[in-house]
Amino acid sequence: MDKRPRKTHRASSRPDLAAGPAFLSTERFEPKARARLGAPALRTFAAITEGWGLSEAQRLSVLGFPGRSTYHYWLAKARDRKRVLLPVDTLLRLSAVFGIHKGLRILFGRSEDEGSWLKRPHDAPVFGGQPPINLVTSGTQDGLMLVRRYLDAWRGGVFAAPNAADRHFAPYSDEDIVIV
Repeated sequence: MDKRPRKTHRASSRPDLAAGPAFLSTERFEPKARARLGAPALRTFAAITEGWGLSEAQRLSVLGFPGRSTYHYWLAKARDRKRVLLPVDTLLRLSAVFGIHKGLRILFGRSEDEGSWLKRPHDAPVFGGQPPINLVTSGTQDGLMLVRRYLDAWRGGVFAAPNAADRHFAPYSDEDIVIV
């Protein structure tokens, strides 16, 4: 057994060594930044969720259940183009909705198809036969982020559970591949 004293590892102060990934600035959570983002984010949220056909109760759920009067106060200020100071949790939820919308728009291109995909039951394991809108409106950030990550991965070609479109798929054979 080695009896030599062990060296303790300390962060190096040498400038030639990488210090690791930089942390995100906390300034983005400051009230000034949140107030600047609040009104445009709420206007965008209202337009997206209207296109998806969400009820007021579903919208409140997506936002983390703010009071109904608070929600309408925020919307009124946003529509009047006044600053709205939103909680960090609400901004994170709005960001997830925007990511879902972006993924749907890239994948489908038409708003009718977006709404149809959200409301149709899916056999992908993460949805368990339920429509994705159920996760979106579950009231949790986890539900929102699960749908967002699923769409991001699908858009990137990394993930999509086998479905009806795959039933009649025949893999390529060597004869199908032509090198010119």
